[in-house]
Amino acid sequence: MARKRRGDPVHGWLVLDKPFDMTSTAAVGMAKRMFNAAKAGHGGTLDPLATGILPIAFGEATKTVQWVMDGEKAYRFTVRWGQERDTDDAEGEVVETSAARPTRAAIEAILDDYIGEISQLPPRYSAIKVRGERAYDLARDGEEVQLKPRLIQIHDLKLVDMPDADTAVFEAETGKGAYVRALARDMGRQLGCLGHIAALKRTRVGPFTMEDAISLEKLEELRHKDAERKALREALLPIETALDDIPALAVDRPQAARIVRGQQVILRGADAPLAEDVVLVTCKGRPVALGTIEAGMLKPRRVFNL
Repeated sequence: MARKRRGDPVHGWLVLDKPFDMTSTAAVGMAKRMFNAAKAGHGGTLDPLATGILPIAFGEATKTVQWVMDGEKAYRFTVRWGQERDTDDAEGEVVETSAARPTRAAIEAILDDYIGEISQLPPRYSAIKVRGERAYDLARDGEEVQLKPRLIQIHDLKLVDMPDADTAVFEAETGKGAYVRALARDMGRQLGCLGHIAALKRTRVGPFTMEDAISLEKLEELRHKDAERKALREALLPIETALDDIPALAVDRPQAARIVRGQQVILRGADAPLAEDVVLVTCKGRPVALGTIEAGMLKPRRVFNL
């Protein structure tokens, strides 16, 4: 007999504005307790020292996390010149220093080198698995971590401010798997002045922007408004928000019933699609499943139990 999951059946996306000095796991745990949700997960880790968008999926929305993880991301970050640190951010130990400082012209001259598909060596303190263990766990235990460079996409990178000679503020748009900390490290090395992340804010993840974001303080305020958590539920975005870039296919009730049972459906009509790698199947405006279409046959892959 399956063990009953504790908590309420909460479904949807919460776009959390994660505070400084909090792990993503701790933030998800706090949000899960506030909503008394049975199931929760996040759509992309943020370092403790980073702030900004942490998308949290509740219930059936966890089935759409992959599409958020694969989405483009945007950041605003501050690089402090003159020090390289073992974590590539302000949390780490200083491993090398430099008295050199870059000019605006020198910085702007190298930005194009980091736009497009580039090879990037991830930070030693990262969540990448090495021999079954997270790289940051191995690094903290004093083990030598050998990571391999990998190809990542930087869609845009620009210098937006230079408050003083020691710091520069950038904005970047990246693809999946890019590390802003590594970007700061590599720019510092190329400029001959060294550098690390002093502040980092994620401003967009896939379809989620800061306009959607809500703080833990605001959530706590909403939680105290009513015992039934209705005000909290209104802060959630629909499951399908994460799937804005995926083609939608509307089906009727009999077809939806077959799909929920895991059965295939033949698509008929002159306008019926013949092939799609992934579609969001809906019925009366509600998400039913994620599926594929092959030779006019709709095959369910992930069914939403709503």
